[in-house]
Amino acid sequence: MRAIRLSTQDAIIEAAFQIFNHQPGASLADVAIAAGVSRATLHRIFRTRDDLIKALAHTANAELDAAVDRAVKDAASYFDALRLAMRAIIPLAERQWFLAHEPVSDEPEIAAAFASGDRELEAAIDAAKTEGAITSDMPTRWIALSYENLIYSAWTMLRDGDATADQAALMAWSTFTDGVATQTAEPRK
Repeated sequence: MRAIRLSTQDAIIEAAFQIFNHQPGASLADVAIAAGVSRATLHRIFRTRDDLIKALAHTANAELDAAVDRAVKDAASYFDALRLAMRAIIPLAERQWFLAHEPVSDEPEIAAAFASGDRELEAAIDAAKTEGAITSDMPTRWIALSYENLIYSAWTMLRDGDATADQAALMAWSTFTDGVATQTAEPRK
């Protein structure tokens, strides 16, 4: 089997994902070393760290969209689509982690993509409410934030080695659908 050779730009992007996820403050020199290119080559392709971070954000967002689109294409319901999307997103932890820690949302195109994703999630939640699968007693935005934060928690479990992607996805979905209280738990007043 023949190995696939990445383009120089792709090699830099792959190295940057690895480096920045483990060392957020890493320099471009560190990325160049990991990519196996000179600093001059890296700077010819990405003039600044911000340029590289923006490229990573675009790459991660495109991968996220593609994974979710593949996962939900045959979903039986909007509620099922939410489950399948979560399951598809969680294994992308290493590719998405830096987005939670890098100030990329001030880039208009990236901010628009984030806003579009938020609207799509809220629309799916509203549709699942209409199906009767999600309570209508809570605001959609609250449910969306809960969903997103459970994904973030799953990514943390993966990063720290506390769960596999399958385990983290199951825990996140169970928490989303069932909550964490036992049937006998008494509410605080």
